[in-house]
Amino acid sequence: MPVTPIDLFASLLHFRQGGDIRAEKRTVCSGHDGWQLTAFHAKTDADVHADRWEVHPEAEEVVSCLIGKIRLYLRPEEPGQEEEEVRLTAGTAAIVPRGRWHRIALDVPSSIMAVTLPHGGRLEAHR
Repeated sequence: MPVTPIDLFASLLHFRQGGDIRAEKRTVCSGHDGWQLTAFHAKTDADVHADRWEVHPEAEEVVSCLIGKIRLYLRPEEPGQEEEEVRLTAGTAAIVPRGRWHRIALDVPSSIMAVTLPHGGRLEAHR
């Protein structure tokens, strides 16, 4: 099989059980076992759904700022606690614990990468 460049911003990478890695166009939505890497450019908070919480109950998630500056917010685990804010700059990442609600906001237009399982995630409006 020939080795060719993959546009990470137009593709999804699937890290499958057994060690295989597959690249697919973002328009393809097939179910996969294993992990998924997604990279995207975000110009505004709307591009990262800053108004919605996200959770992955089946796995942790790596959120990385490739270029720019972003804020990763973690929803309080107990009532009355404050949101936890993690500032990520170019070349940094954070691991979101399994089952922890989180959201992203931009400080400047940024390129972001996320790695998690491609199924089981949920969204909820931020109040």
